[in-house]
Amino acid sequence: MEEHMEAERRLRPEDVVELNPNYHFRWEEPQQAHVLLYPEGIVKLNQTAAAILEACTGAPSIADGTAELSRRYDKRNLGAEVLKFLEVAHAKGWIRVKS
Repeated sequence: MEEHMEAERRLRPEDVVELNPNYHFRWEEPQQAHVLLYPEGIVKLNQTAAAILEACTGAPSIADGTAELSRRYDKRNLGAEVLKFLEVAHAKGWIRVKS
């Protein structure tokens, strides 16, 4: 029940997220892309998705990861876009909120 409740709540900038241990994030040379490998298959990520996952799953919070992306790409106001993507990644089970 608690697991289901967590999936229902929206992510917040102060949340700390990590990759689901069932997924492995890496660069695939033959695909020339970052991918998520999991027991049932592979998800090929576009550059934006890979950058968000990389920045936000290694950061102290989603807000810190977003700030890093803003600096890296010299763009402001990425918060809503980053959260929107992470919501999808969370719903698909690629990431989870660290407790």
